Amino acid sequence: MGATADDADQASALAKRLGMSTGQTVQELGYDTDTDDLVADAVIAATGEQAVDEDFDGVVDMVLMWWREDDGDLADALVDAKAPLADNGVVWLLTPKFGRAGALEPADIADAAATSGLRRTTSVTLAQWQAVRLVSR
Repeated sequence: MGATADDADQASALAKRLGMSTGQTVQELGYDTDTDDLVADAVIAATGEQAVDEDFDGVVDMVLMWWREDDGDLADALVDAKAPLADNGVVWLLTPKFGRAGALEPADIADAAATSGLRRTTSVTLAQWQAVRLVSR
């Protein structure tokens, strides 16, 4: 079954909520079989391009970082994720919603963000995921 107009509308609405726009370069990290395809659709809807992967070595405007509790040290990963960011770039940390397998405690996210030199500004709820916007202090 192909994408519908409703799917495109949802992707465009999500892109707007995440602050994506035409011409941005978006990097996606931690993609796996459990991630939400609507996010990838939102990147394409807003920027006209697919997200680049972890092998991209240029500057990016936004990082979408999928993260689960057992993925390792979040603070270290956030330091790595912010390295390619443009001056006004943002990291969206996407974690399973609280209460779901792989979910992180909000305090753990706050501690990792502070340790990595980032601060939380807002959050967006997806179907199975929570997206937290992090910016440099």
